[in-house]
Amino acid sequence: MIAAGALLSLTLAGCNSDVSQVYSSSTPTAAKTGPVKIALLASSSQNGFNKAVYDGAVAKAQEYGDVEVTVFDGKFDSQTQFNQVQNVAGQGAYDGILLVPNDNVGIAAAIPAAAQAKIPVVTTLFPVGPNLTELKPQVDGIVSTVAANTEENSKKLAEGAVKYCEDKDPCRVAILIGQLQFPFDNLRNKAYRSVLDGHPNIKVVATGQGNYDRDTSLKAMQNILQANPKLDVLLSNADQQTIGAQVALESAGVDLSTMYVTGGGGNQEAIKQVRAGKWAADQVDFPNSMGKAAVEQLVNAVRGKPVTLVIDANTLGPVPVIVTKEILDEHPDFAGEWAD
Repeated sequence: MIAAGALLSLTLAGCNSDVSQVYSSSTPTAAKTGPVKIALLASSSQNGFNKAVYDGAVAKAQEYGDVEVTVFDGKFDSQTQFNQVQNVAGQGAYDGILLVPNDNVGIAAAIPAAAQAKIPVVTTLFPVGPNLTELKPQVDGIVSTVAANTEENSKKLAEGAVKYCEDKDPCRVAILIGQLQFPFDNLRNKAYRSVLDGHPNIKVVATGQGNYDRDTSLKAMQNILQANPKLDVLLSNADQQTIGAQVALESAGVDLSTMYVTGGGGNQEAIKQVRAGKWAADQVDFPNSMGKAAVEQLVNAVRGKPVTLVIDANTLGPVPVIVTKEILDEHPDFAGEWAD
């Protein structure tokens, strides 16, 4: 657990929505006017994306002066994070929870403890609840969701692969997913397949799990290449995974510029690879901006101000959610909001 005092600005461009209200069930009877303490429950504090969410939460400290953020390590373990929600709710030491969920479905059962304790929760990256594509809060205690439609974003990546494969038969595809046990990784995989499986020339020859880790993904791709030395497409939902897979592919003598290679997350290395023409596309997230937006809504909830229930994370950055070299050439200053 890493604690840090933070001065947090609540002004964030691009967070307007027509869905705004004072969230009553998690707002204290007397709105708090003093210091605000926020628990940031990271899916993993060792992960670059989560660090960028945290950095965003503390980025504009000078405009507040009375907000403190403490980050908890979820260790990419759903039970650990479930326990953290309940512990934070029971401690009475925190006024709000900023959540980057591991298992967004399973953790929903822990959120009522926060609601009962009058601790508002803002979820980022994924909605919390049984409906994976419903961004409006589904669980009492969630006051706002800062996320995008993951299913639609994943389909957009796969559609780029379909276009690339138009003149290839067969067009051999390898998929790298974080962990299929996580609901959203399973959703991503199904979204890819819903697009790819409608084209008889496209053959998904392998699906590996990269666990959002370079070394794990390098080994996974080495194993895939042993059985499938000829690949045309690599669909990956995480930049760290694509970076690891790239090492395996290039060690095997593969020129990535002749393939359709994707990543997910929009980290700084990924943007460099797309600019260089080695990766065909990347699905970009804006975790630093997401952290800012989430803290804004938390403090609004704690202080009895209107809360924006849904903030479309796709709208938080200067580039579209799917970037190619051509798009990045039009945005020469964009470098990505986070580092691996």
